Amino acid sequence: MPENIVVVDKLCKSFIDDQGPFPVLKDTSLTIAQGEMVALIGVSGAGKTTLLQILGGLDTFESGNVIVTGLSLKELDAKTLAAFRNRHIGFVFQFHHLLPDFTALENTFLPGLIEGKKRDECTKRGEELLDIFGLHRRKNHFPSELSGGERQRVALARALFNNPALILADEPTGNLDRGNGDILLENFRKANRELHQTFLIATHNSRLTEGLHRSLYIEEGRITRSDGQGPLSS
Repeated sequence: MPENIVVVDKLCKSFIDDQGPFPVLKDTSLTIAQGEMVALIGVSGAGKTTLLQILGGLDTFESGNVIVTGLSLKELDAKTLAAFRNRHIGFVFQFHHLLPDFTALENTFLPGLIEGKKRDECTKRGEELLDIFGLHRRKNHFPSELSGGERQRVALARALFNNPALILADEPTGNLDRGNGDILLENFRKANRELHQTFLIATHNSRLTEGLHRSLYIEEGRITRSDGQGPLSS
């Protein structure tokens, strides 16, 4: 069986407003195996984004434990956590967050430069990824010259650049029409099949679960059920 690369055990997270602390995640537990494509389904405010931010090392938590690729995130200092994010986690958000003054290719290989790789090596890897997602002819275009669907595919290529252990996607089709959303999801599945990438995709739209291995349902900060079966071991 594939190994679990994500283990979340009794995770609790609260925010504070004018009336004091209120819980967002309540004893949340889950596992994700290597090679799985998992949907995280819940309404707005259910805790999806907070959970993804914690898994990606972008937010802290009060209690419980989060282990990703064998690392306990609560034991990492800020510098180590930043290195962990760049090396092991890829992010695809609802908004593409591409840098406007950089081309599609430059946006794609930016994580490699941050890690200290040579520009020639980064260029080759970036071109390979853009080619996989049908964007080779658009590599020298700036974000303003790309369609919304193309921008999200560049964001996916950027997320995949360092061959991360886990891709976290937060409402990735939220700003796309149905046609472009379907294309993006097919590219997610392509990355899973051909690049063996693991995905956790947060959404409120159950239609986006088509073709994924498993769905987790989150309600009021708790995982309430899991549907489907993970990938078979190779």
